[in-house]
Amino acid sequence: MPSFATAFSPGHLSGYFRPVYGTDPAQTGSLGAGIVIQEGVTSTIWPSDKTEISVERLDPVSGCMVEIVPASPPIHYLLERMGVTGTVRTECCLPIGAGFGLSAAALLSTATAASALFGLSLAPAECAALAHEAEIVHRTGLGDVAACMGGGRDCRKGPGIRAEIERTFDIREPLCAVIFGPLPSPEVLGSPEAMARVIRAFPGRCPVDARDFFSLSRRFAVESGLATPQVVEALSACDEKGVPATMTMLGNGVFAYGDEAFPLLTCLGEALVLHPADAGGHLLEVGG
Repeated sequence: MPSFATAFSPGHLSGYFRPVYGTDPAQTGSLGAGIVIQEGVTSTIWPSDKTEISVERLDPVSGCMVEIVPASPPIHYLLERMGVTGTVRTECCLPIGAGFGLSAAALLSTATAASALFGLSLAPAECAALAHEAEIVHRTGLGDVAACMGGGRDCRKGPGIRAEIERTFDIREPLCAVIFGPLPSPEVLGSPEAMARVIRAFPGRCPVDARDFFSLSRRFAVESGLATPQVVEALSACDEKGVPATMTMLGNGVFAYGDEAFPLLTCLGEALVLHPADAGGHLLEVGG
């Protein structure tokens, strides 16, 4: 057996979504549109008699750890479903629980690394299916795993990881985001009232281009009732400057596109620069 395995998954900015509840996790998920981003999660797993997990956030400049979460029930569930135990370290540079699809990225990268380490020979779709199941069971996401299987601007036309996904690579320049605080996904996804508002606000179609994506997403953020007062204020500021922007789903923040996005969002908080991804999750290294 190798001594370790490392895999990577990109993150995901969800613009709008509609939940779909099936009879099992494979048929449960969401329709919707978003953008896959290079800033994601790297997971390394080592063989161990029992499972231990650390979720670490690193400073993107210094590389120093600025936050650590010493557990992850979804990842623990994932490894149990895979029938393995190991020591897992996931690393990211974006705020956790802020709407960047990091829970999906952590699960997809961990599943990919665990399959390689323990010789499970799982296909990418099988790793994604297990990661998606863990997301559904723990209510940390609905469609991010499917999106993170590839790059580009995605439009998911059905629930689960085997549904059709339209991918368009028309956003080439960096995006920008600002976060005002956490918005716990389980609380929103577990609320029937919130999901009823989301269903009513869903646009019902794929965007025709990048500007249409931001327009549909921005309307959805407000009509769904998910936008916090800080988000509404930030979106109004973007509207005044003609900057395409919308809410991070699900997170208390906004992301925007265009030359004026960074200077504008810098005035509202600590601006994060994000880059569109061309590819999805993949294995990086197997050692020993």
